[in-house]
Amino acid sequence: MSPREHTPMQAELNAAGARRIDFARLASMREAGLIVIILLLCVAMSFASPHFLTWGNLRAMMMSFSIEGIVVVGMTILLIVGGIDLSVGSVVCFSMVISGALFLAGLDPWTASLAGIAASALIGAIMGFFVTVVGLNHFITSLAAMVIVRGLCLIITKGTPLSLFSLPPSFKAIGQGSFHNIPYVILIFLVVVAVFDFLLRRATAFRKVFYTGSNQKAAQFSGINTNQVKFWVTVLCSALAGFAGVIYMARFGAATPTFGAGMELNIIAAAVIGGASLNGGSGTIFGAILGMALLSVVTSSLILLDVSVYWQEMIKGCILLAAVSIDHFLHRRKS
Repeated sequence: MSPREHTPMQAELNAAGARRIDFARLASMREAGLIVIILLLCVAMSFASPHFLTWGNLRAMMMSFSIEGIVVVGMTILLIVGGIDLSVGSVVCFSMVISGALFLAGLDPWTASLAGIAASALIGAIMGFFVTVVGLNHFITSLAAMVIVRGLCLIITKGTPLSLFSLPPSFKAIGQGSFHNIPYVILIFLVVVAVFDFLLRRATAFRKVFYTGSNQKAAQFSGINTNQVKFWVTVLCSALAGFAGVIYMARFGAATPTFGAGMELNIIAAAVIGGASLNGGSGTIFGAILGMALLSVVTSSLILLDVSVYWQEMIKGCILLAAVSIDHFLHRRKS
């Protein structure tokens, strides 16, 4: 090729890089804004309720979003690549059911858990196949997977929760134990966040996620196999959902076939509030976790203020609508 032939492609790549830099700047601004909002809410609630800033309440808030936060990590990366997964709640349940059923069948809990995570990753691989090979979009594919996987959970359990109280204490400690009064669940969550936040910011392989989400055509011209990137990110999202399912199983000592229904809404809301664009190409793990923290603070505040659970759902829905509207406005200005 002549240098002249390279010019359009190079221009596309430069434009994609510029957009990514702009989105990174916007993301950092949104993260700072979220931190301010969370701090203001905490200060206001400290006056409104004497129980808000107690260690017990803070610990409960951290526990409430730590396991979901692991799923948010995978969802954020998938949103950055331009996809979305409505099946994560069902996959979390599927991992619990598979792991629990195998344990009751005589397998040790650790091997059973690995099998549950592998089965969850397989669900992601199947979705990735339909997205990258068949050509379906993520929304429709994951919507179908959500229904199918939930049906599998009901078939395996026959609609009856699996009692797993016979799980050994060493395994239950994952979800119920603590280290110096800090629950292992929170420590695991922090490790997952730190690892994937570092990889998303620094690792060359994960930069392809941003390039693919920002401008798929330009990414293809630069030699990136965008279908491969989408496939593996879809698998990663499901695998992290499966990992969260195993932790839930250890925490509750049970596997309920209806568990996780509606979880995907909280997960997507947290990621979008934190700056992940529904159009792909932007987002950070740290921002998504701040989004999850904001939802947790709001939920805890509403409970302490004795607000009806029906109003709680409406308020969280309004927060999601506001976040999506902001994302749409920012994306329209950049396009």
